Amino acid sequence: MLFVGDDWAEEHHDVEVQDEAGKVLKRVRLPEGIAGISRFHELVARFVAEDAEPSDVLVCIETDRGPWVRALRAAGYRVFGVDPKQAARHREILSSSGAKSDRGDAHALADMVRTRHHQLLEVAGDSEVAEAVKVVTRAHQTLLWERTRHMLRLRVALRDYFPAALDAYKPLGLTSEPVLKLLAKAPTSAAAAKLTISQISAALKGRRDIAGKAAAIQQSLRGEHLGQSGLVTAAYASTVRALVAVITTLNAEISTLESEVEAHFGRHPDAEIILSQPGIGVVLGARVLAEFGDAPGRYTSAKARKNYAGTSPITRQSGKMRTVHARFVHNDRLVDALHLQASCAILHDSEVRAYYDQLRARDVGHNAALRQVGNRLVGILHGCLKTRTHYDQTTAWSHRSQALIA
Repeated sequence: MLFVGDDWAEEHHDVEVQDEAGKVLKRVRLPEGIAGISRFHELVARFVAEDAEPSDVLVCIETDRGPWVRALRAAGYRVFGVDPKQAARHREILSSSGAKSDRGDAHALADMVRTRHHQLLEVAGDSEVAEAVKVVTRAHQTLLWERTRHMLRLRVALRDYFPAALDAYKPLGLTSEPVLKLLAKAPTSAAAAKLTISQISAALKGRRDIAGKAAAIQQSLRGEHLGQSGLVTAAYASTVRALVAVITTLNAEISTLESEVEAHFGRHPDAEIILSQPGIGVVLGARVLAEFGDAPGRYTSAKARKNYAGTSPITRQSGKMRTVHARFVHNDRLVDALHLQASCAILHDSEVRAYYDQLRARDVGHNAALRQVGNRLVGILHGCLKTRTHYDQTTAWSHRSQALIA
């Protein structure tokens, strides 16, 4: 067997090849792209036995996606994508000096896959549909996060020179289309105070109780508030117009990508099973599928899926001291999706709510309780995917009924 450590960068890969005894056979820097992957295959061919299979080559790299990883897997090599923190910890085992280099990282990765490959998560190939879902859902979520960042910048600017806008538009939300139209039309307190009921009503078209909302907005905008000098106000107004333009564009692109998310997710064979889970809609279901993936055998048990999700706790014990903590190393996108699922599920599923209430009665905090609810829901999802069945409340929570009977 050959063990390869691959420390990748945007334009090159530092590669080290070791044999089963840990002897370094070759160190080389390869370019990114077809030329680099061709040289990688030539390098492996120099040291692998004639009767060896591609699966006898184990590659360790700090990523689990991208054209390079896909090419390695297509060649039949076993690829292990490790977390950078895992690699850093193993590097500390090999050397306590704190020295770091690309060659040293490649050496640590090669040693890591040679000595600990049975403990590492092998990159399993997701279907093309799942890969497509991941691309559009991550792009969609990234734009949502970007919109939030720009909204917060907009809020800070308004608070500094036009606080009346925050009071007037709070019920609608700063990212809503009516508020963006009104801010673009009247970005200063003086201009906003001159807005008529008809102008405000036109921006609110499609909303309920337009007359009442328009009157309340006009009254708030015409009230007395602290402000800035004329020159400073004009400067702030320019920044607000720019932020409004950016958020307006983000709103349009988010809507477009949401349609793409729905279309791609609807093509996946697991879509109906995922949508049957409590607290999950189309967009949230697409995120869950994208982050878990659909490669067969990736999660050998419900516990393995929970560990990857970051919902299962970790225990630290030394002598008589024993503490339980949340996992802080996790997939942020997946944790966010599962937290949202748990938040929705406690509102729409009686058994999930009963479990949440039970946790809260034991003085478990809200977020900790949601994390435990999410952990349970991950286990239920794993069972449904494994048995190819939809969520059934009675089956999923039968253990609770049996406990009550006992």
